[in-house]
Amino acid sequence: MRRRAISARHALRRHRWAIGLMESRSSPGPATLQHHDAVLGCLRRTGFSVELTAHAYALLDSYIYGFALQEASLPFGTPEETAQVTQEIYGQFSAGQYPYLTEMAVAHILQPGYQFGDEFEVGLDLILDSLQAAADRT
Repeated sequence: MRRRAISARHALRRHRWAIGLMESRSSPGPATLQHHDAVLGCLRRTGFSVELTAHAYALLDSYIYGFALQEASLPFGTPEETAQVTQEIYGQFSAGQYPYLTEMAVAHILQPGYQFGDEFEVGLDLILDSLQAAADRT
């Protein structure tokens, strides 16, 4: 599931127009149906109940497509652009006005090597760990 999610995100990064096209279709084609079936089968074969499989599938797809959509709409792509946009936003408010945004910018976003896309795998691992815990409980 992790490889599938990372692969899907990379494909959606390369083809930023794809989400809109995918969501505009009123009926899925055979390739889409085959993909859905393979993912559902992977979840079911690892012991997920039908109900948990439905929840996991919806959660994972929402996360993957949502992250890809958010990433595609960001006004930056490189660490330098990230720093520039962050500084521009930071310059619009007075000191202390948004303490948690300031903390996030200074302690995380403006640190060397920060890339928004790295957040994807952190969130994905949290989701997958939670789904595994839910499957273990059932």
